[in-house]
Amino acid sequence: MTEKLYYTDGSMREFTAAVVSCTEEDGRIAVELDRTAFFPEGGGQAPDTGRIGNAEVSDVREKNGRILHYVNRPLVVGTKHDCVLDWEKRLRRMQNHTGEHIVSGLVHKKYGYNNVGFHMGHDFVTVDFDGDLAFEQLSEIEAEANAAVAARHPVRCFFPTSEELSSLDYRSKLDLIEDVRLVEIEGIDLCACCAPHLPDTSGVGIVKIIDSERRRRGGDGVRITMLCGLDAYEYLAAVQRNNDAVSNLLSAKRLETAQGLRRLLADAEEKKSRIAELSGALSAALAELQPEGEENLCLFENRLDPAAVRALVNALTLKCGGAAAVFSGDDEHGYSYIIGSAAKDLRKASKSINEALCGRGGGSPEMISGRVNASAESIKKYFKELKLLT
Repeated sequence: MTEKLYYTDGSMREFTAAVVSCTEEDGRIAVELDRTAFFPEGGGQAPDTGRIGNAEVSDVREKNGRILHYVNRPLVVGTKHDCVLDWEKRLRRMQNHTGEHIVSGLVHKKYGYNNVGFHMGHDFVTVDFDGDLAFEQLSEIEAEANAAVAARHPVRCFFPTSEELSSLDYRSKLDLIEDVRLVEIEGIDLCACCAPHLPDTSGVGIVKIIDSERRRRGGDGVRITMLCGLDAYEYLAAVQRNNDAVSNLLSAKRLETAQGLRRLLADAEEKKSRIAELSGALSAALAELQPEGEENLCLFENRLDPAAVRALVNALTLKCGGAAAVFSGDDEHGYSYIIGSAAKDLRKASKSINEALCGRGGGSPEMISGRVNASAESIKKYFKELKLLT
């Protein structure tokens, strides 16, 4: 059986091992070593990658007690090789995983909630808890987690005896009874876990809870998104770059971008109200200029907002005996339309109108809306000749 070096020393970057077997499995070359620091996929953590001699390791799996390293070239059984892990990848995963233990331990200790789901993805780490946590509570947990990081608590990984295990209060998603590996962060957490961890909490660097949402599956509770260490640093650096750009655009200090944005939104809302007011006035003026007694009225108007277009159509329906139509757009990109009638059933006519003008849309007997791909000239000609049945 392969000696699992990652169980005893998560900080091991290089080691020497002998090839026990080299076989082909599902079109891939699988190498088994007499000892390994390569962690196989498990416990929510992805497998390590690296090199065994001159062979690249792309995946590691544990199957039926055997640890198989999937490589890009065969290795001779019995030969010894220097093995090297992709250390930065391992370090980032240990930072995130150890940080997750800190957060889960604090949540369990403070609120009694259990970690019922953990996933370490390429971009973010997600943790599911079986209880609700408000923003203020998560902020407190984040502050306490970073205090725990600064306190440099030792992280101990060990296999207790059956007698010792029965007397320990530890977190576990499964009902384990033997060969249980526990990870202890002094004063913070005690949890069953198979993955490698940092030797103490200081290596986590920083814990950042990024987001939270209701769990979509599995009952009540919350899912948090978090990052630790180098991943958290890179995320926060990207946030700062984005905030710097916003700061420049708003001409606001970096810590006052929210205030600057509120001013911008208030100004935009004021302008929007003014535009709606002017648009409504223009709509009324345009309606006043149209003659009465026409069979159909067709206008092209790009200056009105949607509410003003609808108001214009309503006003025009009182001046004609057929359809009142307002089109917005251009020949190149097509036109949106609203058509109204006070005397005709437009829902019955909508199919023929859309077919004639290469459009689509619908609505009620009194008003329909949609888009057409036809020229202004053809639209005008169509409505000049259109006869609607009652």
